[in-house]
Amino acid sequence: MQSLGCNLLQAAGIHIVWFDSLGAKSSCIAIESPNGFILVDPGAAAMQPSYPLPSTEKARLRCMAVEIIKKYAKESHTIIITHYHYDHHIRVNDDCLKGINIYKNKIIYLKNPNVYINASQWKRARLFIEELLAEHNESLVKYMIKPVYRKYRDPVENLKYIHSRDYGDYTRRREELLAKGKKWFMSLTLLWKTNPWIRDNITIGETKILWAEGRSITNGRTSIIIGKPCFHGIEYDRTGWVTPLLIRNKGYRIVYTSDLMGPIIEDYAYMIIDYEPDIVIVDGPPTYLYPYMFNRINLERALDNLITIIDHKPELIVYDHHLLRDPQWRIRVKRVLDYGKKAKVKILTASEAIGKKPLIDEITGKQ
Repeated sequence: MQSLGCNLLQAAGIHIVWFDSLGAKSSCIAIESPNGFILVDPGAAAMQPSYPLPSTEKARLRCMAVEIIKKYAKESHTIIITHYHYDHHIRVNDDCLKGINIYKNKIIYLKNPNVYINASQWKRARLFIEELLAEHNESLVKYMIKPVYRKYRDPVENLKYIHSRDYGDYTRRREELLAKGKKWFMSLTLLWKTNPWIRDNITIGETKILWAEGRSITNGRTSIIIGKPCFHGIEYDRTGWVTPLLIRNKGYRIVYTSDLMGPIIEDYAYMIIDYEPDIVIVDGPPTYLYPYMFNRINLERALDNLITIIDHKPELIVYDHHLLRDPQWRIRVKRVLDYGKKAKVKILTASEAIGKKPLIDEITGKQ
């Protein structure tokens, strides 16, 4: 089964660079194109304190991930970063890079740092772009502009399938959380409206920086559509927004979800289905946070949504990232794994897709 997943990814020109199932937080793939690789989300972070390894080993695995990312970056002409969490982008001067700038002379598509971004990622984006510019002796101030847009539509208003679910006794609490979330969103728009933006389309030497949302990339017969911002998890998720990808390569359609966490939101499941993918690379739900920071309702939503995707018969689902931080992950998502097996849809972790056992299973002795 593992070899079948590996063969399918190989046929589609998709390389698993690093994922959580290999022992460090990451969701990095490389896409073959005629002129080299397109590298997606070159980031890596050490596992959380609850992950059953010593901190020194977590740090070693993280540097191992960075080393492999560095090798792929060397052969890449384009880099896509879907949001500004450190498991999705490496800082320019990261110690594990050992002085190598992986972003130099690349076309870099970044999540728009000016809108549909939370306060934390707003700051991280500016720090990261400032580092990119500093490598060319340029200042971020030079590329600052006045805010462009003044009205921002509440993205929850665009979601329709979230209302089709019966939330039972949780309905009232959910309505309270949505009301609080709306206030958070409206307050966040003030950040976007009143603070300087960074302008799009910056070229310094051979390095080019572009905002990703809504753009298409074509390189020979390889094409990528970068989606509009989607919540990083639930409605009004305080962790912000991400940009999923639709990839067409070598006759295959591949969806890379970035961090939709399941997906939890029903509309995002139907968005994936509408793309008619052969392969779905999906970040599973963050079950390592269950039940204190991730509740039963949203876990069940994530499982139901993946089952809906399975019903539309993709050939392969790579199920990884947040999910593989949990020693109990197989138990938490058993319903999905069983359903996929019955439907004859391959569901593999990234490590299994390249013929390796998930590290968390090796550590805990689970099969």
